[in-house]
Order: sequence, then C-alpha cells, then structure tokens
Amino acid sequence: MPTPAIIAATDFTPRSAHVAGRAALVAQCLHARLLLAHAATAPQPAVAEGAAVTEAEAEATGTLARLSRSLLMRPRKPGNAEKRLSALARTLGPEVEYRLLYGAANVALSELADEENALLLVLGLHRERRVLDILRLTTMERIVLDATTPVLIAHQRPSDHYRCVLALTDFSPASAAALRMAARIAPGASFHAIHALQLPLGARFSPGDAATDAAITRAEQLRGAFLAMPGLPELGETPEIVPGGVHEILAFRRNELQADLLCIGTHSGRDPSQLGNYARDLMRAPPTDLLVAKPA
Repeated sequence: MPTPAIIAATDFTPRSAHVAGRAALVAQCLHARLLLAHAATAPQPAVAEGAAVTEAEAEATGTLARLSRSLLMRPRKPGNAEKRLSALARTLGPEVEYRLLYGAANVALSELADEENALLLVLGLHRERRVLDILRLTTMERIVLDATTPVLIAHQRPSDHYRCVLALTDFSPASAAALRMAARIAPGASFHAIHALQLPLGARFSPGDAATDAAITRAEQLRGAFLAMPGLPELGETPEIVPGGVHEILAFRRNELQADLLCIGTHSGRDPSQLGNYARDLMRAPPTDLLVAKPA
C-alpha cells in the first residue's frame, strides 16, 4: 500500500488559490505525501471514418460541447493543465507529485484517494450557480459523499498551522470523526464544541416546559455518550448545549473564539447517502476553513 497521502485538488481558479499551501502544511504535520490533482473533462472520442452521423446527433454534440465549456470552465487542452500542475508542484518542492485526472471530479478524486491511500482531500470553494445549486448537488457535495476520506475546504491564506478548532456537533459518530481528524491536522490547536438545541416544530424554548425539558435531557444524554467516544481531543470546556438557530450560534461562538477551523459531520446518521442541511449550508459558504467527515 502506498505511503499515506494528502490530495490537494485544484481547478486553477482563485477559489482554490490556498488549497496547495494548506495541503502542504497538513502533509507536513501528518508526515504524508503531498499530491496535487486536477480533474479535466475527458477527451471526446473521434468518430470512425465512414461512420454516419445524423444532423440531430451533430447538433446535440455541439450543444453539449458548448455547455461543457461554459459551465465547467476547464482548461481546454489537457497538456496545458498538466503543465500548470507540474509548475505548481515545483513551487511546493521536488518531492510533490501530481495527477491529471479525467471525468467527473467526484468519481476521479474518490478513486484517486483510494488508490493513493489518502488521509484527506483538500478542496477550494464551491463555484456558486444560483439556479443549478437548487436543482442538484454541487460537485463539492458529490465529492464529500463519494470520498472515503474526510474533506477539508481551505480558502483562508495558510500562514500557519490551525490555532483554534470549533466543532458544530450533533453528538453523532460523524461529528466524532470530524473532531478526531481535526486533532490530527491541528495537534497544537485548542478545541471547542457546541450543540445547537433544536426543539420540535412549533415548540418554543421555555424552562420548565415539558417539551423543552425533554429536549435538554435528551441532548445531555447524547452529550455524555459522545464524550465517551474514543479518540476525541481534549476540549476546552464541556460542549455547550445552546437553544437557538445553528447559524447564529455558530457565528457568535466562532467570532468569540476566533476559530480558524470549523469541523462538522456529514450527517446525523439518518441517511448516509445525503448531507445534513447544516453541513450542506456550511460547505457552500464556509466562514473559515471547514473540515467535513463521515462516521468512522
């Protein structure tokens, strides 16, 4: 089996400008190989000489080609992408490897991660498409769901190793997996965790109310089981259970701590084939670097 690797995926846009630098710091921390990757569209097969092509087929092919160029914004020539990968690898050191992949990014990167014994995939920011994002999963979301490794979304300038990690936890195995990986890539950081208490639809938080007290009791039980899970880093304080909206609570606590890495599980275990709503929201617009992990 190959030596463990950190895979940094780049699309050569400003969205992934800090991916390679952060991946290099993580690789150094984990004593792993650094491997740069770019997924390009597969070259179109040539039409065999004498093969009949209908006018409709030709028109459809042309339309798909135009859509591919406009939506994917990939380098048009594979050779150009390979040169850019090679040049980027040289700036990071002579031992840095690179791979030019073809096909759907989620499939290609997932397969590469398995082949190269990857510990972590490092991605840049998602490119927002307002209409398409409503209708379907983003490429980033597909990568997170398909990959067997945790995914780090890196978009802050990597001036140093992470100093403060904040976990948004639902006390699930996925949340624990995210914290464990955070401890590996940020061994010198302080660690904190919060839980946003969600009441049943239509209920209001009110101490002494039966629904409120039941929700708090249940959350405390889950917290106890969570803290008993093996391999968690030492936390600065017992994870706080805070009634309220997830985004508001997270924003307040992150600003208070000046956290430079957030971590979250992909889902609470209800459906492993889908992302949780909050994980999905954070992935699309993370306020700082974000680590996403599946249950171990």
